[in-house]
Amino acid sequence: MKTLSNILIAIFFMNAAFTQAQTSQKKTIEVSSSLGTLKQINAGLLNVGYTEAGPSNGTPVILLHGWPYDIHSYNEVVPILVSKGYHVFTPYLRGFGTTTFLSKDTFRNGQQAALASDIIAFMDALKIDKAVIGGFDWGARTAVVMSALWPERVKGLVSVSGYLVVNLEANLKPLPPTAELGWWYQYYFATERGKQGYTQNTYDFNKLIWKIASPLWNFDKATYDQTAQSFDNPDHVAIVIHNYRWRQSLEAGEAKYDNLEKRLAAKPEIKVPTITIGSDFDGAFADGKAYANKFTGKYEHRILKGIGHNVPQEDPKAFAQAIIDVANLK
Repeated sequence: MKTLSNILIAIFFMNAAFTQAQTSQKKTIEVSSSLGTLKQINAGLLNVGYTEAGPSNGTPVILLHGWPYDIHSYNEVVPILVSKGYHVFTPYLRGFGTTTFLSKDTFRNGQQAALASDIIAFMDALKIDKAVIGGFDWGARTAVVMSALWPERVKGLVSVSGYLVVNLEANLKPLPPTAELGWWYQYYFATERGKQGYTQNTYDFNKLIWKIASPLWNFDKATYDQTAQSFDNPDHVAIVIHNYRWRQSLEAGEAKYDNLEKRLAAKPEIKVPTITIGSDFDGAFADGKAYANKFTGKYEHRILKGIGHNVPQEDPKAFAQAIIDVANLK
């Protein structure tokens, strides 16, 4: 009995040390005042870092970032929405910023159902019954998955690049060479060399992705550095590598998400009010015709020319207007 007691005490102190290490890491993050106040909340598997701004009685809006970006993509979007009376939340996704796992033993999973479940847990923790959800890249995928699986929680959806639900079976089929070239980093991440390279060169690697994804966006060092601090997260590399390996069926997800992934594999329609946005990054798919039939509720598609992948930071007025419009889409 004494041995068991000693083991439990040891586990307690190990978890305390883990939590303390997480807390010290969180103190290094500096967040733009335009996003509101940086807060932390336990939600599901995570201690989520997020900002909150706007009147508490306003319509809730949750803005989701992608990779390799963070909540600062919404620096200019949030003030616009707050001025219109919206209550805006911008959480760091798992593996970014001040969001950390509550347990050191939790699998560092980057699959789509896990990320979407995180935001549902985040809403539950904050007692947000329903919100307008907007995002791009991983954030758009997460928002679309939420809209497909939990439509009762989504008042409206804004998705850059449209219907981004991952279909593992479809991903096994090769694309034309020019299309494959665009996904070079996914193949790099599939190798141990790529994992080591990303670990050693995260700052320069992600800056390169910014330039490739948004060739006309002349961001400065200060702008990039503001976001780059969020990559200094203990789980960042693990989440990124797993996300892309999972997409290529090179690593498994978790069994607890199997039922959700099975539903997503059926390519469900999105019935919540939606505005999709196409940009130069989307190439031939910018017109949205390839996925328009997946949105069967109130729906609009908008095209932004001269804009790259990071739509909310490159054209904050257009993104903010889409959020406002989808909340009132008739």
